[in-house]
Amino acid sequence: MIIRQTHTVPENIKAIRLSDYAIGIFPQVPSRKGVKKAIKAGAIYLDGKQGHTGDWVSTGQKIELIELDKKPPKIYELDLPVIYEDEQLAIIHKPAGIVVSGNQFHTIQNALLHNIKVSKAVDAFKLPRPVHRLDHATSGLLLIAKTTSANIALSQQFEKKTIQKMYQAVVFGRLAIEKGTIKSVIEGKTAITEYQVQQTSPSLKTGYLSLVNLYPLTGRTHQLRIHLANLGHPILGDKLYHGDKPLLQGKGLFLCAIALSFEHPLNKEKMNFCIDAPNKFGYRMEQEKRRWEVKNI
Repeated sequence: MIIRQTHTVPENIKAIRLSDYAIGIFPQVPSRKGVKKAIKAGAIYLDGKQGHTGDWVSTGQKIELIELDKKPPKIYELDLPVIYEDEQLAIIHKPAGIVVSGNQFHTIQNALLHNIKVSKAVDAFKLPRPVHRLDHATSGLLLIAKTTSANIALSQQFEKKTIQKMYQAVVFGRLAIEKGTIKSVIEGKTAITEYQVQQTSPSLKTGYLSLVNLYPLTGRTHQLRIHLANLGHPILGDKLYHGDKPLLQGKGLFLCAIALSFEHPLNKEKMNFCIDAPNKFGYRMEQEKRRWEVKNI
């Protein structure tokens, strides 16, 4: 039996149940739900014996957090570009075509230990976990929590909408308004996206293609894809929302999370990260433009 952490109950403690007292004494299980789950799993001991939610706690007792014997996770040996890493978090560049997490083996989460190190912090996750998601077909920056405290702090920033994300996409057509806000209801909830056109190129197939920066102010499922499709300018390569627009076979979705800004969960430093969109974005725009020019000479 491996003891991860030990706590001794101080003096002058009033009568209290273990499930109430244990909240917050171990960084790994800071919430009431987490404590109850840990007790039920047999991970919290009281004076050397497995604890129960109804046990009474008194001065001088020893409470231990136990490392349960679990099979080590099977690692998916997929190389991922690591943009940044410290003891609390990491940022990786997710490739298109792979899900972030789920029941299947080939996920980003199962590939994390092949690319980043387990934290040495007392509340470290044995398996680091993504704080948010990117669609299977979307590439770009993905934020990873390596500790319980980092996961809580970063999740709260997402809830408060203080984390800023920017995506870039190639879309069909030429937008009538180059800078604007799209607001709608998706799955019963308000969804808001700001956008700004960066470049427009002529195209023989679709008239025009546009390179657009996207700033989601909310995080609904498929929000950016739905908003652009509803605007009449679906994202190139979107099999689900392309409507009557031609679908490029084998080229993938032209959507990438290229920038991420947030507050570091430990030192509160402002963190800013940016990557270039995939080469295929610019290549497709230039290729369509050249074909148009050749046709119209």
